[in-house]
Amino acid sequence: MKIGNYIWFLFILLAIFCGILAFGFFSEGKWINFGLFSLLGIFCIFSAHFSAISALQKSDKILLSIQKKDFSLFPKTEQNSLIDNAVKLYYQSKEEHLSLSSYKLLYEEILNELEIGMMILIKKNKDWKVFYVNPNFLETLQIPKYNSWNLYETKTPDFFKIIQQTNYENSQDFFDISINENAKQSFSLRTKKVENIKNRFCIISLESVQKIIEQKEKLAWNNLMKVISHELLNTLTPVNSLIQNLEYIANQEVVSSEDQQEMKESLMIINSKSKQLLNFVDDYRQVAELPKPVFETISLKNIVESAINFLKQEFEKNGITVTFSAEDHTVFADKKMIERCIINLYLNAIYAVADTQEKILKTEVKNLNNRIVLSIEDSGIGVQKEIKDKIFLPFFTTRISGSGIGLTLSKSIMEAHKGYLNYKPLENGSRFEMWFMK
Repeated sequence: MKIGNYIWFLFILLAIFCGILAFGFFSEGKWINFGLFSLLGIFCIFSAHFSAISALQKSDKILLSIQKKDFSLFPKTEQNSLIDNAVKLYYQSKEEHLSLSSYKLLYEEILNELEIGMMILIKKNKDWKVFYVNPNFLETLQIPKYNSWNLYETKTPDFFKIIQQTNYENSQDFFDISINENAKQSFSLRTKKVENIKNRFCIISLESVQKIIEQKEKLAWNNLMKVISHELLNTLTPVNSLIQNLEYIANQEVVSSEDQQEMKESLMIINSKSKQLLNFVDDYRQVAELPKPVFETISLKNIVESAINFLKQEFEKNGITVTFSAEDHTVFADKKMIERCIINLYLNAIYAVADTQEKILKTEVKNLNNRIVLSIEDSGIGVQKEIKDKIFLPFFTTRISGSGIGLTLSKSIMEAHKGYLNYKPLENGSRFEMWFMK
């Protein structure tokens, strides 16, 4: 039992006891005793009062510091349940506050390091305030940091208007704006609404399209250089070794028949490696120097039928069933280039179903979202998750005899036609889609 909880109660009991004695002495006319016990009773009453007030004041001080999040105190327990509970609550709140501060600092550091611009708005009293904005966002739009969202209207009115048009709801769009009266730049914009019982937030992410393109180009260039370096080293390293060996044999005064045979074999290998390198360079030239399309109005149905007839023997030899359902759509494109693209996709599909029991290729042409889509679907082994982001890279192939330019060339052909080539994994197999502008 904590004595501190009952000190005031003991003082009250003592004051009552002194009062009873004082009354007794008053009745007997013993005035001195009456005065002493009266004073002692009054003292006990004041002591009880101050004891209770002291505990309440200490508790109130601790609770006030919790309310104001002032954790500079170091209170201690005093054998009083009221104070002790306040101290426990204080240190519990202090621990939670430190944890939240740590998490806030961590999240802000992560957001500050993002390569995209990030701004978070919070709605208060029907007005939007800036809850958070990272340096990349301010640098991208070249604007200062404000706490009030409305102040951004004067600095970047076009951007402010676009956000207002989204009604601070979920959206995704591309837009062009001029920054500091310079030439217009393209940006990718996403807004996300987050709402709970108390607050409503709007998360805005902003990224320069030019920066995205530059990053993609840099990554593609680095990957291409790795492939080219690998191919050149694999070809030139053995050739250089063979040339050094031939040079050694040629410097001998007498060349034996064994050396002559070795020279012939070395020259054959050098010739083979040279042809391999020439083929590699020719493949690269096809990708790098894609000719301009000769546009004309063509029927996709007719081109698919032509490609199927061209590969008919390959389909029959490999036991592949080909199904074709097509709406008769026409596109403005280069007939030879589109047919080559389709043949490349069929050749990949033939390889994909080579080791499967059910070998089926499905081809479909349809109208979707104001676009013409030609899809080729196979029942093959599919593309592994680890390499699905690399299938369109130049010279990347999983085949022993593959050149690795089929999909790259097909993608380049579609881009030259203002369309794109898309890959979609299936539960059993793969689907490649050629999207054309109407």
